[in-house]
Amino acid sequence: MIVTVRPEGMARINTPQLAEAYIEEQIAALREQIGDKKVLLAHSGGVDSSVVAALLIKAVGQQLVCVHVNHGLLRKGEPEQVIEVFRNQMNANLIYVDAVDRFLDKLAGVSDPEQKRHIIGEEFIDVFAEEARKQEGIEFLAQGTIWPDILESEAGIKAHHNAGGLPADIAERFELVEPVRILFKDEVRMVGRALGLPSNMVDRQPFPGPGLGVRCPGAITRDRLEAVRESDAILREEFAKNGLEGKVWQYFTVVPDFKSTGVKNGKRTFDWPCIIRAINTTDVMEVTVEHLSNELIDHLVQRIITEVPGINRVLFDYTPKPPATVEYE
Repeated sequence: MIVTVRPEGMARINTPQLAEAYIEEQIAALREQIGDKKVLLAHSGGVDSSVVAALLIKAVGQQLVCVHVNHGLLRKGEPEQVIEVFRNQMNANLIYVDAVDRFLDKLAGVSDPEQKRHIIGEEFIDVFAEEARKQEGIEFLAQGTIWPDILESEAGIKAHHNAGGLPADIAERFELVEPVRILFKDEVRMVGRALGLPSNMVDRQPFPGPGLGVRCPGAITRDRLEAVRESDAILREEFAKNGLEGKVWQYFTVVPDFKSTGVKNGKRTFDWPCIIRAINTTDVMEVTVEHLSNELIDHLVQRIITEVPGINRVLFDYTPKPPATVEYE
């Protein structure tokens, strides 16, 4: 059953007992909805899709087929990590699809944020449909849609690739399964803990469905996308070294589509800036900024401008939400 409004009077899931009750309720609902059919899940390895996978594994076991699509917009080392964690540790039925060129070719020259999201979402659906044709008995498509996705889509703030259902031609073949649709992010994490998922999975910072595509504003190019990926890896490494991993809700870099003059090795450069954003929240509707130490800021700047090709300055985004949203697109 697809819920379009959060049930009136629904208590916040903020205790293990409430999480357990929600899990029991969803397992029963999933079994009733899916029956003996198969369900296909877009498994990014993020918190939302991991919790959905765990719920479905408890409910229908091997009827679940997880598909991990490498669209070229993932963080450094993430495809390899997803395969290791979910195939070996969770024993999931995981299909890996390398679709990097397919996605980036279609995104070439596209600068409008909503069009980019549409292309990425549409390609995801096409990939899943292709994988479904290789299977027998798949009638359902599971998604990690959560409540803030629905609210922001309905308010017209931005489109979400996993909010609003499937195109008509695909909808005829698949019925949606969205077991965490009415939950806020902190509630999803609580449910994940109750399901016994490892902390490095449940507490990992959220990652948008369009991936680094929304952190590479404007038309995506492979070199600028790589600058985002490398600077993000440096940021995550330094946060872990400085004890901030797991304490700061989300932190990432953005490389916008404009350049400025600079000097490197005694020569003039004309390169991109790198923007660092570090934020905290409980429900994603309001966000506060994490203020970093001067020492860490200096170290991050030095590493990024030295190690990441194409970057000649580093900026920090200290804007809360509202007025800014979490992501740039």
